[in-house]
Amino acid sequence: MSASESTEHPAMVLEPWQLQPEPLRAALSELEPSGDQEPKRWPLIQAVDVAGHHDALMGLDHAVRVEVAGPLGDHACAYNRQAEVRIRGPVGSAVAEGMRSGAVRVYGGAGHGAGVAIRGGTLAVYGHAGDRCGAGLAGGEIFVRGNVGTAAGVGALGGTIVIGGNAGPGLGAAMSGATIFVRGTVASLAPDVVEAPLRERERLRLGLLLINAAIRGDAKDFRRIIPRAMFQQETNRPRGEIDPSWR
Repeated sequence: MSASESTEHPAMVLEPWQLQPEPLRAALSELEPSGDQEPKRWPLIQAVDVAGHHDALMGLDHAVRVEVAGPLGDHACAYNRQAEVRIRGPVGSAVAEGMRSGAVRVYGGAGHGAGVAIRGGTLAVYGHAGDRCGAGLAGGEIFVRGNVGTAAGVGALGGTIVIGGNAGPGLGAAMSGATIFVRGTVASLAPDVVEAPLRERERLRLGLLLINAAIRGDAKDFRRIIPRAMFQQETNRPRGEIDPSWR
């Protein structure tokens, strides 16, 4: 092996009881910081035989990769920072609640409140999600390959939600500053949001987001849903003017 190649460290295996916040912090405190900026070189953590555990992997604040043989219960990976987590199975409600950075990828469905109050990072659900997906979103991105339930994006202040399937009624209720892209049908839009044209810069931006989430699809097949006030600002802006607050 050349000097430029990195040595692969053996994976740390967590017992089910170590998925709770205090035992988890104690276990991860034994890890040496990788010092590497590439997540694929971060230490690998594996969790098996964890079916149904609630509050699993809450409060992670380590530059680590985590592989979980799910399913998991409610509040999985809540308040995540830095960590790159892959859950092989469905999760309960409020997955990745309050996440600040990092990524959580769920290879299955998610319950109600997926990604509620996220401030940064990426949540990808490769199945369906329940009601109030992305409620209170303030930053980061949420991707759902399948359908979402009622009131997706309710109260969202910022960030982006991408829905590959259909959306239930009340999409975008009380949303301000956030953007929703949806490929399927929408049961109903909330009164304070509108469908806006998918301009070239949004098409390019969405294409990059889809690549980042490893979701196949052409950006032009999606509709852009934004707050009515944001649409009015876009409509009234002189042609060619750049809005410094545009996300």
